[in-house]
Amino acid sequence: MAGSVWIICETKGDAVAPLAFELAAAARLIGEPVVAVGCGAAFTRAAGEFGAHGVATLVEVAGCEGHLQGGVIAAAAVEAIKELGAPSAILAGHTYTGRDALAHLSALLFAPVLGNVVNVALEGDSIVVENVIFGGERVVSTTVDPGKIALVGVRAKSFAPDLVAAPATPGILTVAAPPETPALRSRVVSSQSEERTGPKLDEAAVVVAGGRGLGAPENYASIEELAQLLNGAPGASRAIVDAGWVPYAYQVGQTGKTVKPNVYIAVGISGATQHMVGMKGSKSIIAINKDKEAPIFRIADLGVVGDAQKILPRLIDAIKRRG
Repeated sequence: MAGSVWIICETKGDAVAPLAFELAAAARLIGEPVVAVGCGAAFTRAAGEFGAHGVATLVEVAGCEGHLQGGVIAAAAVEAIKELGAPSAILAGHTYTGRDALAHLSALLFAPVLGNVVNVALEGDSIVVENVIFGGERVVSTTVDPGKIALVGVRAKSFAPDLVAAPATPGILTVAAPPETPALRSRVVSSQSEERTGPKLDEAAVVVAGGRGLGAPENYASIEELAQLLNGAPGASRAIVDAGWVPYAYQVGQTGKTVKPNVYIAVGISGATQHMVGMKGSKSIIAINKDKEAPIFRIADLGVVGDAQKILPRLIDAIKRRG
């Protein structure tokens, strides 16, 4: 195995983002021990959960509150390296905060960043990563020079957050970014979160997504109703997000959220490559589209050729009768 592997963890409100435990699973594939770096009370409260996912040490970053976290976490991580030694790799989510942290780390450590990664492995002493390019059309393998720290941006849902057989209690090291850190000069004065009901899009067991084939913005209400009946989350293609039918938070795809539900129902979505990148890992895919040549049917487990505006009301009515 290579040396230690560090993961950058994000918190959402009073909880650690689930992606952190996916990163822990990826880290265990290429090195030990696993060290998690994060900030906020939710981070240290989750020590037991981190231990169950194979994390040996938590690096608690002090002074993050009120700042954009990426730059502060990166600067503090460099300070922690002085105490713990350099890792063979640092993994972060391919998210806004994760990419920000990796960019800062790249400048501070003079190391390259590999983004949109979907797999990692160890070959001899070298870390090998696979990342998708050209909107998911190609997968490229890159071998990292063993003399360099691999900075890796991991795409969500690429690794299962498996538990370890022998959980441990992680040690906690508290560090702070140096006072001259540029990220400390900016402050977050306010933030907004979109109201929602039901499960989160990227965590739902069932996702019902709509596209241009719905015909009109008002028809998206049927997508939300079906998702609610199935205890799922509504999603959308980029086309209707760009058209203003639904908020960006609903978007599934390369520039939106990556989802991996048990069931993904694509309604009126043709299946552009950029959309399929974000959902093709779903366990079962059901496609409803009036165009029998639509690309979405190539990856669908069940395809229904027909007008979504006629099929959806019947499907909703059938579910209500059974319920």
